Amino acid sequence: MNSILKLLVAGAAILLVTTAMASAQMAMPDGCKSEASMSGDMKMPSDMHMGEMADHQKAMMESMQKMHPAMMQGMMAKDPDVAFVCGMIGHHVGAISMSEVELKYGDDEKAKTMAKNIIEAQKKEIEEMTKWVKEHAK
Repeated sequence: MNSILKLLVAGAAILLVTTAMASAQMAMPDGCKSEASMSGDMKMPSDMHMGEMADHQKAMMESMQKMHPAMMQGMMAKDPDVAFVCGMIGHHVGAISMSEVELKYGDDEKAKTMAKNIIEAQKKEIEEMTKWVKEHAK
């Protein structure tokens, strides 16, 4: 992929994440919101700010940066059902990746159990959705 296309994909991913985060903030518990998001100044961190993040934060951001292009690619299908399912496959892959970050860096056993359950459930659902796509995508 050439550098201009990479920049366009990255820009689109940032726009999608920012929009999704803005709409998700309404449903998010206050404990999930940062000071920046509470003030409405939520922006994706630049590479410079990424260097200031803790290892678990960097790993989560890397998971999101991989997930969003996959979701966007899936959602570009002309058939709305296929677009939904393909986008959800990318979303689920991201959930697995984020859960693996929790298992690596987290300390709370209940959170780790949630991560393990998410991995198990999402892998099963990815298999189901992949089978569905093979049967329905034209």
